[in-house]
Amino acid sequence: MRRVSSIAVAGIGIAALAFTTTACGGSSSSDSKKKDKGVAIAYDVGGRGDQSFNDAAYAGFVKAKKELGVEGDDIEPSEGESDADKVQRLTELAREGHNPVIAVGFVYAPAVKEVAKKFPKVTFGLVDDDTVHAKNVVNMVFNEEQASYLAGVAAALTTKTKTVGFVGGVENPLIKKFEAGYVQGVQETDKSVKVKVQYLTQPPDYSGFKKPDAGKDTANGELDGGADVIYQAAGDSGSGVIEAAATRGKWAIGVDSDQYTQKGLAKYKDKILASATKGVADAVFNLVKSVKDGKPESGTVRYGLKTGGVGLADSNPAYQKMTKVVEAVEAAKKKIISGEIKVKTTP
Repeated sequence: MRRVSSIAVAGIGIAALAFTTTACGGSSSSDSKKKDKGVAIAYDVGGRGDQSFNDAAYAGFVKAKKELGVEGDDIEPSEGESDADKVQRLTELAREGHNPVIAVGFVYAPAVKEVAKKFPKVTFGLVDDDTVHAKNVVNMVFNEEQASYLAGVAAALTTKTKTVGFVGGVENPLIKKFEAGYVQGVQETDKSVKVKVQYLTQPPDYSGFKKPDAGKDTANGELDGGADVIYQAAGDSGSGVIEAAATRGKWAIGVDSDQYTQKGLAKYKDKILASATKGVADAVFNLVKSVKDGKPESGTVRYGLKTGGVGLADSNPAYQKMTKVVEAVEAAKKKIISGEIKVKTTP
C-alpha cells in the first residue's frame, strides 16, 4: 500500500501539485486501461490519524482489502492545497487504473464534478456531499443530526452543572447539522440545560479540522464557563477537546468513529462518555464491493439511524452502567426512526 505523507508534500501549492503528480504516476489518460489498481482513497483535511473521520474511511479501506482481496492506495492531502490540486490528484489516480476513486470530504465536490466527466468508466465516491450528480458518482451522505440528537440526550442526562458544550471544527452547513441535532437533543431532554457553542474557524479556512491545540483551548474556555460535558465535531482538533475534558475530569463525547476505542486517545478514553458515529467505514466498503461485483453504486446513498448508518457508540463501561441514560437514548432512537421525533438539520 502506498501512502503519501502530508509532511512530505506540505508547503507551496505548486510543489504539492508536482509531488502529487509524480507520486501518482503522471501517466496519460489512455493508461486508465492498464492493470486494475483497485480502490484509491483521497483523505480530507487532517488526513489519516485523526482518530475520527478520515480514520473511519481508512477502516473501510482496510476491511475491503482484507475481505474482498482488493488492492489500493490511500493518499494524504497537502497543506493549503487548492481545488486544482485536488483535481490533479483525482485525475492521476483514475489514470493509474484505480476504481473506485473515493474522495473523503465535501471539500472534494468541485474536483469530483470535474474529473468524473473525464473518466466515465471509473466510479467516484464522494463522502459527505450530495451536490455532484452523474452516473459514475456516488454521494455517500449521513444523517449526522440524528446521532447528534442522541449525544444531546446523553449529555443532558449526564451533566451535573446544567451546562454542556459543543465545539465545531469549521462553521459550515455540514457541522451545523451536528450542532442542530445536539442542541435539540439537549433541550428536548431537559430545557434547563444550557448549551455553549463555539467554532474554531470559518470557511474558506478549513484548518479548524486540524488544530488540536485550538480545540483544547476552546474546550477549556467552555469548561471554565461551567460546562461538564462537551461534544465535538472537529476532526483532528477534537482530540484536543477530549484531552481538555478528560484532564479536568469532565466528560467528552466523540464523533464519527467510536473514539473510546481509538489507540491514539487511549489515555483519555475513560472520560469519553460515548461517540456519535457515522458509518463511513461501511460506506467505503460497500462502494468498493459494488464495483468489485460489477454492479457499482450510483447516485445518493444515505445512511441514517434506521439502517444503522449512524448511532451512539456505547463502548465505555461507565456509560453502560448509566441505566437511565441508556434507556433514554434508546427511547429517543426509536422515536427518531418512527418519525415521532423529527431532528433539525440547522440550528
